[in-house]
Amino acid sequence: MGHGDTVVLVDANFPAASVARRLIRADGSDLPSLLTAVLSVLPIDQMEPEPAVGMEVVGDPARCEPVHLDMERLLARHAQPATALTLIERHAFYDLARAAFAVVATDERRFYGNIILRKGVVAP
Repeated sequence: MGHGDTVVLVDANFPAASVARRLIRADGSDLPSLLTAVLSVLPIDQMEPEPAVGMEVVGDPARCEPVHLDMERLLARHAQPATALTLIERHAFYDLARAAFAVVATDERRFYGNIILRKGVVAP
């Protein structure tokens, strides 16, 4: 991945095989564990707005699910720099996922356990 490319971490219900240009299976992983691991090596883009995007709840876009809270907590704790989570509509999320460098499919069972991360630059 290069600067500005995106990676998508998705739950077990996400149509990863039909959406991904490059599909990576992370069977046995839940979203918080994988997100923590990815954030330990992937700098977040500081040049673009909304470098971390999740999927909003269908029919209730103002609702925040527990998995959203987990993602926000991990982004605040582990992202470099600390980053807020932006939620977008389901089909808009799918469109961004189709354009991503890769989709990583997890065994996360909670609904809406999906996040798109935009890669920043790796400092020397």
